[in-house]
Amino acid sequence: MREYLLTLCITAAVTYLLTGPVRKFAIVAGAMPEIRARDVHREPTPRLGGIAMFFGLCAGLLVADHLTNLSEVFEKSNEPRALLSGAALIWLIGVLDDKFEIDALIKLGGQMIAAGVMVVQGLTILWIPLPGIGTVALTQWQGTLLTVALVVITINAVNFVDGLDGLAAGMVCIAAAAFFMYAYRIWYSYGIEAAAPASLFAAILMGMCLGFLPHNMHPARIFMGDSGSMLIGLVLAAGAISVTGQVDPDVMKLFSGSERNAVHQMVPVYIPLLMPLTIIAIPAADLILAIVRRTWRGQSPFAADRGHLHHRLLEIGHSHSRAVLIMYFFSALIAFGALAYSVNAASMWIVLGVVFLSAIGLVLLLLPRFTPRAPRWAERFVPPRYRRRRAGAEAEAEEAAVVADEAAEERIPVAAGVSGVNGATAIGPRSRTR
Repeated sequence: MREYLLTLCITAAVTYLLTGPVRKFAIVAGAMPEIRARDVHREPTPRLGGIAMFFGLCAGLLVADHLTNLSEVFEKSNEPRALLSGAALIWLIGVLDDKFEIDALIKLGGQMIAAGVMVVQGLTILWIPLPGIGTVALTQWQGTLLTVALVVITINAVNFVDGLDGLAAGMVCIAAAAFFMYAYRIWYSYGIEAAAPASLFAAILMGMCLGFLPHNMHPARIFMGDSGSMLIGLVLAAGAISVTGQVDPDVMKLFSGSERNAVHQMVPVYIPLLMPLTIIAIPAADLILAIVRRTWRGQSPFAADRGHLHHRLLEIGHSHSRAVLIMYFFSALIAFGALAYSVNAASMWIVLGVVFLSAIGLVLLLLPRFTPRAPRWAERFVPPRYRRRRAGAEAEAEEAAVVADEAAEERIPVAAGVSGVNGATAIGPRSRTR
């Protein structure tokens, strides 16, 4: 565990330290697109944050290769090299898109090629466990198609949810934490070495996200761009593929005792089929809804709009930060709920806990629909919008104060090229559309 923690910290430190220079490079390179109608930020913000995240990935793999226990992962498996090859390709495509905005079909083709590169080097699904049937071995073509599909879906799901400051990095970090705990349990409890690469991938992914988040939280000073969102989506998919299609369920020796006990014991085997889905449950739901919504209107599935889940949270009345935290909450609830169920599927307390937390999340989700009023004695301790209305000049003064506070919170858009854009200085009138 200490080596995993060291790898995570090194990855986070490299990503954090490189993000500042990468931001300056993005400004100089002109990777600061104009504000679009579907954007929620109000100032031109540099992208290319994926460059720092990619070098954080490289640093994490390099450190792990020189550690005593984790070096065995590189000796016994070719999966880390497969991940690095696919990540380098998808990262290069993302960098080109952040700068030149390449066509969506070209990006899709690049995603499939990156997945194919990983398959050729051994990172593929070999078998899947099915309830009532057992372990089903896949042919080469079946494994390749299933692997490519999982990679493409995960990449685009993460890319779709990257619409608010800190949203994609935070949600993927939460998912990676749950996935690390699951994969590490498979490796430590059952002694299955095939789960070690997935644990390593999840630890590195957490480091990448944690190192980038301080620069990306609202108000963001830099965006990860497609170079970052597609990269972390591919790493997340690689971990799911590794533990799903490489770990043989028969090695766990769970087929013992009564039929009921065997069903409960087999939950850790079936969870790999569900864990990747629970990890990207919210991004995948957003992706499906977006495709249905756009095709229903006669638009391309790749056409951008403001109908994503995070956009709807803002329309309801949530602030930027609160919308991000709500998405964090539901992501953690789904991912860690599935993790807890895999540990003890027979406990009813887990189900009741998930239901209770879901009810709390629903209340938080609908909170802007209600305007609670504080009692008289507590009005001095709450913001003016929660105080009771008063008649006369006092009420008018309070309303004027509220309006002044809201106006002060509004950020006036600044044209790119003016000193002070997100902390930038001396930005020349460079075109960002070329």
